[in-house]
Amino acid sequence: MPEHTSSERIIARQDGAVGRLVFNNPARRNAVSLDMLEAIPKVLERYAAEDAVRVVVLSGAGDKAFVSGADISQFESQRAGDALQRYEEIAEGALARLQEFDKPLVAMIRGYCLGAGVNLANACDLRIAAEDARFGIPAARIGLGYRASSTRSLVELVGPAYAREMLITGRHFSAAEAKHIGLVHHVVSPDELESFTGKMCEEIAANAPLSMRTAKRIIRELLRPSREFDAARCKQWVDECFASADYAEGRRAFMEKRKPAFKGR
Repeated sequence: MPEHTSSERIIARQDGAVGRLVFNNPARRNAVSLDMLEAIPKVLERYAAEDAVRVVVLSGAGDKAFVSGADISQFESQRAGDALQRYEEIAEGALARLQEFDKPLVAMIRGYCLGAGVNLANACDLRIAAEDARFGIPAARIGLGYRASSTRSLVELVGPAYAREMLITGRHFSAAEAKHIGLVHHVVSPDELESFTGKMCEEIAANAPLSMRTAKRIIRELLRPSREFDAARCKQWVDECFASADYAEGRRAFMEKRKPAFKGR
């Protein structure tokens, strides 16, 4: 049975080694509201503490949308005047928690992935889209400023030229276009989306957790300004892998021609 978090519009459910985070606002095509943003770090904190969870999948309820953007019905009360700073802090906090999460994150995308949906998907490590997915950032069509951190994430993925096109035109990109510009990794038919994502999660879950954590951490370090790069920390993370029981298990499994059973330590 689904396990509801503090916001019933975010559903957290564990399926074996896979943690699920479902945006559950189908009446508004899963538009993300302030309470949904507040719930995201709580779900991730739980999954971070659960050793059995090896990978987390983000998806939208139903087949119409991953996340169709921020909930515009809240803009007058939450994204204007004195309330704006609090909204921005909560939104930034949710995205930062996704970006800093040490376990692999996979965005499974059907239908609309717009505005805040693009931000949330971009914070994941892998993005798998159905052929019916549509991507866009309509900030210029409603007059809001697209925050610098989100713009940077977009530029890191698609480069400045396509980032300009997305932000200046506000148009929708097809799933095929999204793959062409580097916004998503894989595009499959809607009927294959669940099975394709499930198979990828199985492959990820079988890998060594410390190795994947180290890869994510070092990539984050490499994306920092060169003056902030911490080579000593990177070496420490690599050394932890070599000193781990999982590395010993990996060597034994290779010699014994069997699949390794990694424990994350």
